[in-house]
Amino acid sequence: MSAVYRDTRADIDTAAIQRNLSKIRRRFPASVRLMAVVKANGYGHGAIASAQAAQAAGADMLGVALLEEAIELREQGIQLPILVLAPILPRYAELAAALDIQLTVTEADWFRQREEWRQPQSGGKSVDRQSGGDAPADVQGSCDLPLRVHVKFDTGLGRIGLRSREEWNELAFWLKREDIIVEGLFTHFATAGWADTSFVKLQYERFLSMTQWARSSGIHATLLHCCGSASALRFPEMSLDMIRIGAAAYGFYPSALAPQWELEPAMTLRSRLIQAKAVAAGDTIGYDRAYTAKGEEWIGTVPIGYADGWSQVMKGGEVLVGGQRAPIVGRISMDQLMIRLPGPCRAGDPVVLIGSQGSETLSCTEAASRAGIVPQEITSSLTARVPRVIDPIGDGEISAYAKRSSEAPSGAASGSSFGASFGSSFGASFGIPSESLSESSSDISPDFSRQVPSEEEEHAWKFKPNALRR
Repeated sequence: MSAVYRDTRADIDTAAIQRNLSKIRRRFPASVRLMAVVKANGYGHGAIASAQAAQAAGADMLGVALLEEAIELREQGIQLPILVLAPILPRYAELAAALDIQLTVTEADWFRQREEWRQPQSGGKSVDRQSGGDAPADVQGSCDLPLRVHVKFDTGLGRIGLRSREEWNELAFWLKREDIIVEGLFTHFATAGWADTSFVKLQYERFLSMTQWARSSGIHATLLHCCGSASALRFPEMSLDMIRIGAAAYGFYPSALAPQWELEPAMTLRSRLIQAKAVAAGDTIGYDRAYTAKGEEWIGTVPIGYADGWSQVMKGGEVLVGGQRAPIVGRISMDQLMIRLPGPCRAGDPVVLIGSQGSETLSCTEAASRAGIVPQEITSSLTARVPRVIDPIGDGEISAYAKRSSEAPSGAASGSSFGASFGSSFGASFGIPSESLSESSSDISPDFSRQVPSEEEEHAWKFKPNALRR
């Protein structure tokens, strides 16, 4: 899908990402490195644009969750060091080394499996013992390039990482090999967003104790790191050699516990009504007749649903129409949701799901709190059906010639580059003047006092296709 003919979109302010990271960078000593985490398509904001903003802000390294994400950054010319924050399949270690991508390791068995793959088998081809398929040609056999690794310790999150001295001793044998460079040792906190800081402090002390295992084994890592966004902002004294900033780069942080930061949101999620209608008392709305009108009401339909990543946990939430809050009513369906409007509206009126309209603001943090989730779950869940319209750093205005993210969220198939560009001739073929293609989407609020549209208002609703480029 190379062009978009819908009004639902996510506007991304990359300058806000840069400002957030720059503000954080300035609060720490120059000796403390900053990793910008751009996993899950930059938490839904676009991985490439986020990486570029991070680089402009002076980030020293990038963090991702998948090898595929790291390769995408390299393919797009990003040269900063990259760490994959979770173990990858051992068979792809040589590919990572060739692309200068650093890897997370947690156990000795990973290295044993890697060695098995480094030995040519079955007539020169490595065989996948699980799938029975062949390893790609670019990862078969051995590689002379050193493999840079970070060792993950489990100090209490219970997710990944080694936990005992015995596990370390077994792993240390492999870490001492000449082709292995131990760049870092790290852990991750489980309760950095809690008011109670006791468990964070316990994990920190455990981590410092575990790092002594490396020293006693003669392994000297350059980087010790344990702080993600919340812990870095709240406990700068725990920053050690590097901080990992993910959620905070996009404006998400525990503001009640760290009010001094005042970081900026970087995404506005907007759409437009595709229908507005008056209903009578007793009329029902949506699947399973989940909502019943209590009186004469105006109901609007917004073209966004759970297939776009606006899941059913968002039912009972609100959106903005005409600078006023409008509650979501009924069940959220695959492609659409319904709202109870503040007054008469019509198709084409702007809707803001995350962001500001008039004097009213509906933040992603508020929407997430209402749904019982974290704000980054909302943005990173937005699927590839929602175009990301990137505001390049310094432009100050969303350009109609904008980048569309081709990456789906975690768990969804990632697509290839969407790549197509559209010029003024495209707009002219639809009767759209070329200057209209450079205008930002209008957010003029509807007049809720009107009952009947004026003659001037009775114009055709025009779709303005976003001209996109990768």
